[in-house]
Amino acid sequence: GPPPLRGARKAGAGASRAATAGVRISHPQRLIDPSIQASKLELAEFHARYADLLLRDLRERPVSLVRGPDGIGGELFFQKHAARLKIPGIVQLDPALDPGHPPLLQIRSAEALVGAVQMGSIEFHTWNASLANLERPDRFVLDLDPDPALPWKRMLEATQLSLTLLDELGLRAFLKTSGGKGMHLLVPLERRHGWDEVKDFAQAISQHLARLMPERFSAVSGPRNRVGKIFVDYLRNSRGASTVAAYSVRAREGLPVSVPVFREELDSLQGANQWNLRSLPQRLDELAGDDPWADYAGTRQRISAAMRRQLGRG
Repeated sequence: GPPPLRGARKAGAGASRAATAGVRISHPQRLIDPSIQASKLELAEFHARYADLLLRDLRERPVSLVRGPDGIGGELFFQKHAARLKIPGIVQLDPALDPGHPPLLQIRSAEALVGAVQMGSIEFHTWNASLANLERPDRFVLDLDPDPALPWKRMLEATQLSLTLLDELGLRAFLKTSGGKGMHLLVPLERRHGWDEVKDFAQAISQHLARLMPERFSAVSGPRNRVGKIFVDYLRNSRGASTVAAYSVRAREGLPVSVPVFREELDSLQGANQWNLRSLPQRLDELAGDDPWADYAGTRQRISAAMRRQLGRG
């Protein structure tokens, strides 16, 4: 549950602050998304309610924030470092991890999570390595990023084809909607490979798919290179890069959420923005405790020479 309230004993203030993990929300009625009349208070209450889900991804990793102090229609800031931002409960990491910059950030508590929302945060992005060893990634991510003109069916086919390739390599992936246009495939790893090795392997997968099915896939970033295609984005696998966290809201109209899904559900998905901060409760009710990522924490895989050979990188 939420942490005990500190000194907020007046019934009114206490009740509202209990719903926001003990954090006082300024300008609670400010609209974050006018299209659905979603206020800053609603966003804060969402993060307090689902802190446990978000913290699964956030707790052990450096976090980057997408801040929109004036809501999704205003300027959005991508923030990796502490800078002058004072968020109660947020952890500032050892400056030696990113020399020449203010400290990296970490969110380990509901208070820090809601505190970040109080300071204008809408999206939360995490590194592919945990603080146990930031030089050895414990996952890689394939971000399937479509030409926006493509029908959704093509995204589902691309996701299935990518999963089939991972099956052939002997790697298990965990799926989530991006909350935007595409799908994210997360592949957990043992902490044994360095950043360059992992990124090179993810790029090899991207290039292999583009070589096998050039009419469907691109391995090169940029809108010109994915006309009518889906870019298999492997670029999230560099040190310091990040991917939107599971159950994070997106700073887009309707406030969609990036939601884990079962592979068996793929064909029934209607879009990458299928769930938002208001429909997520229904999604979780329907799962009835069934977790698409139940096996994530126990899955540890390594990249082998045989896999590289299969991808033509022998």
